[in-house]
Amino acid sequence: MTRIAVLGSTNMDLVAYVAAAPRRGETVTGHDFRTIPGGKGANQAVAAARAGGDVALIGAVGTDEYGVRLRAALDGSGVDTDLVRTTEGPSGTAHIVVDADGGNAIVVIPGANASVTHLGPGDEALIAGAEALLLQLELPMDTVVEGAQAARRHGVRTVLTPSPVQPLPPELLAATDLLVANEHESASLAGVDDPKAAARALLELVPEVVVTLGARGSLYAARGQDPVAVPAPEVKAVDTTGAGDTFVGALTVALGEGRTMPEALAWASDAAALSVQRPGAVAAMPYRTEIDAASAGAEGTGR
Repeated sequence: MTRIAVLGSTNMDLVAYVAAAPRRGETVTGHDFRTIPGGKGANQAVAAARAGGDVALIGAVGTDEYGVRLRAALDGSGVDTDLVRTTEGPSGTAHIVVDADGGNAIVVIPGANASVTHLGPGDEALIAGAEALLLQLELPMDTVVEGAQAARRHGVRTVLTPSPVQPLPPELLAATDLLVANEHESASLAGVDDPKAAARALLELVPEVVVTLGARGSLYAARGQDPVAVPAPEVKAVDTTGAGDTFVGALTVALGEGRTMPEALAWASDAAALSVQRPGAVAAMPYRTEIDAASAGAEGTGR
């Protein structure tokens, strides 16, 4: 099993489902509401664990009811939560509106995540024992940098998801091996909209880049290599929340198992495609048997 450490957020997702998202100043009537465990760190941890990884999460939950539910959801998905702290006060929350096409808009309130201002006892040892460290930007930036530098000291591969997108400190970029960004994030960081041009620009900052393109698949670029485009399965999206995190978790497991990058990207795309056909983030993430079945089916059609 691929040993994966995740340094990241846990949030309770408060999800409202609507026909069309409200414009500024507009009130609309929704047709469903759910509270679903999420947060980019927890999402990636669960995705990797369900995909077959040996996963541990470093982060924090609050002392509220959401904190209890978040920890239980992680434990139930096979994620090691020994280094998930419990911090006095509320857990993080994400307020999400999902439209009829499965698109979403999200407001994140950090809550307990803001208390993770540095690595705690045992955190660096956990990172050192992993094969890969997954990072996102819903924790304080200084902590993300500290985690990445710890991974670099111990020769652990770092995979960074730059979300929510913001300027990346040079010391974080210097400790990043693989950057996985969606079209919006890559365009914001690179200053160009075209995904291929954005990937080329980002290779000036990090050695490897994956730009996820939603229903159009993904694009991989590495220094000194030709870019590789991998299509995504054609599916009807119900809710795209957490799809990118599902992709990253599955991709990291696949790479840890020695698959080539094109093979790993295709397998991760199959995992993400399964997730968007179900509501929610953690609740929608597929298990390894499902991903393998979908992958086998795609190969049977000649992908």
